Amino acid sequence: MKVSENSIVFLVLYVDDILLIGNDIPTLQHVKTWLESFFSINDLGKRSYVLGIRIYRYRSLRLIGLSQSTYIDKVLRCFSMHDSRKGFVPASHGMHLSKGQFLTTSYKREHMSKIPYAFAIRSIIYTMVCTQPDVSYALSMTSKYQSNFGESH
Repeated sequence: MKVSENSIVFLVLYVDDILLIGNDIPTLQHVKTWLESFFSINDLGKRSYVLGIRIYRYRSLRLIGLSQSTYIDKVLRCFSMHDSRKGFVPASHGMHLSKGQFLTTSYKREHMSKIPYAFAIRSIIYTMVCTQPDVSYALSMTSKYQSNFGESH
């Protein structure tokens, strides 16, 4: 991040991809020219996606929005939940999870062993870190039971 007077520039780096974001075109151009003096760069222009995250621009309001709806839909399909109801409440009020809710019968254990619970947790972590911090509490509550989970988890 570079801040000077009324301009701000963010340089986001992932392996060999760079995303430059800022509120001042001359400053962005200066950073780009500086980078070109050290590295070979291919300018791909304005990006609408980066790492599976869609970038929305609201220029009239000078705002940027981020969405992972495509990624979330992909994860829901992976777990056969694509027809599930979508909402804004990540955890139901009054919902309590405990170790005592794990599966006791061998049939239930065998059935639940086919569910990649840890993979689901990791998928949600990526979404939480990038665009959905509101799911952090629900994720914290459910991730505790990765080694011994039941249907309620």
